[in-house]
Amino acid sequence: MDLTSDYPFWRVRNGLRANYPALDRDVVCDVVVIGGGITGALVGFHLAQAGVVTTLVDKRDIGTGSTSGSTALLQYEVDVPLRQLIRQIGPARANRSYQLCWDALGKIDSLVKKLKLRCEFEKRPSLFLARSAREIPELRKELQLRRKLGIPLDFWDESKIKKHFPFSRPAALFSEDGAQVDPHRLTHGLLAAACERGLQVFDRTGIIHFKSHPRSVELTTGDGCKIKARRLVVAAGFESKNYLRGGGAGKLKSTYALISEPVDDLAGWYRRSLIWESGSPYLYLRTTPENRIIVGGEDEDFVNPKKRDALIPQKTRTLVRKFKKLFPGQKMEVAYAWAGTFGETRDGLARIGKPARWPHAYFALGYGGNGITYSVIAAELIRDDFLGRKNPDAAIFAFGRRVI
Repeated sequence: MDLTSDYPFWRVRNGLRANYPALDRDVVCDVVVIGGGITGALVGFHLAQAGVVTTLVDKRDIGTGSTSGSTALLQYEVDVPLRQLIRQIGPARANRSYQLCWDALGKIDSLVKKLKLRCEFEKRPSLFLARSAREIPELRKELQLRRKLGIPLDFWDESKIKKHFPFSRPAALFSEDGAQVDPHRLTHGLLAAACERGLQVFDRTGIIHFKSHPRSVELTTGDGCKIKARRLVVAAGFESKNYLRGGGAGKLKSTYALISEPVDDLAGWYRRSLIWESGSPYLYLRTTPENRIIVGGEDEDFVNPKKRDALIPQKTRTLVRKFKKLFPGQKMEVAYAWAGTFGETRDGLARIGKPARWPHAYFALGYGGNGITYSVIAAELIRDDFLGRKNPDAAIFAFGRRVI
């Protein structure tokens, strides 16, 4: 599957950041990871750091799948509001899922600092906009629920929004706990650090056959090389649908994004906040350190890559029009526009764990708008399970979980 259109910005901007060989021999290891995007990189790093002999393979160049199409707004919010999630999965698991995502942001920050990764990670406040006054009671309820968890959050009324931005909305939730990153550079930085800890990485290495043994799995590449491992991790993004049946891969969606040429002035953009809004179709915005503007959203049900990509010009015009309504005086010239595929679940939570048909395999499927934070959670859950450590949070993201 083509996970993105031809010109995602990060891939164009960064080029080929590292050279990894294709696998040309048989390999025996503890764990083999399929997928060289941000999820695979985080899983590979956590396993290698724990002393697990790990091999990672990808059929593409590293970081050129869904990761290269990510707009990389890092937020703790789940796509499903906390008040709704409580009704769907119960208060204990709903509250814990929000806490885990909030914690994951801090863990990414710490990891970037510890490894001295040059990936343009920056903390940014986040502004969630209501579209109509009818949403004000819902936002106030959301505020109360999150504050009870110890998550700091402020309610902004219309006058406060107008004071800080050149647009008006009935209300918003303002959080200091957001961030942004170059996901392509983050992926390569993590893999470089993981390789220093023993990880083996092979790209342009497609897997064409799986064989399950009583205590291991055996993978065969397109060139006939074999990888034998105690466990398999599938971190292949939404191509994992090829391995799962019965809706295990979630519902696939197409999303659209653009990035501008560098602009001269962003003075009207308060603290360069991450901006996103309620309702559908989705809209979200961020900036980059070089004064570019990223606008994304306008999601559609995924049909196929050809139909998805045919909508790029139309979706780009719509995104530009919506941006100009928020920032009417801001000049912006589109540099690149692209489309990507992502998945969603009814409860907005990732699916992490072992599906019934795959007793020796973990799947790390980070769904929705906060896939990078889910990848941190997936890396920890998979590492703990492989090492025999009981992690009470595993059930929240397990396949087959009950959702009302």
